Amino acid sequence: MARIGAAPETHYTLPADFAGVLGQCVANFGWLEEIIKRTIYALDKARLADDLTQRELHGWLSRMGNLADDSMGTLIEQLDAAMRRHPGLRDRDRITDLLNEIRQYRNLLCHASWRPTADPDRWHPAFVSNKGEIFDKDMAIGDLDQIRDKTVKIGALVMRVMRATGEQGYWAGDDET
Repeated sequence: MARIGAAPETHYTLPADFAGVLGQCVANFGWLEEIIKRTIYALDKARLADDLTQRELHGWLSRMGNLADDSMGTLIEQLDAAMRRHPGLRDRDRITDLLNEIRQYRNLLCHASWRPTADPDRWHPAFVSNKGEIFDKDMAIGDLDQIRDKTVKIGALVMRVMRATGEQGYWAGDDET
């Protein structure tokens, strides 16, 4: 395997401003995953029959509870399938494509080891994808800002899908007051 940077013993501390924006990106990915889960829940709930037995309802709630452990890639696949089962939703393919693009950044930013560059405002995310791809672009705060903004925008699109079901996206057991 190709070496992706300095020896593993080398540790670098990110500047506070860069680390702060990176942390906000990661927090936004978590928010987006929650929105995806709630949208899957809302899409599936909107399709439930009114006469479910307790066993059927319990099975559905158990399936929805398992969403908490799913990876972002699996969540995107489940959301895409749920959107396809729900009639009248537009932009399904566009939403899925945007989510997959954001997922690539999520994997990069959440799993990279950061290395300094000759430019003190840019840092290199040392990262090899599960396909063996090495990310070769250095990043600055402006790059992270763009990713953060994209994440919020796609989250708003997903939330619109959730609202189109008539459901507000509450989990069973949420305090709706």
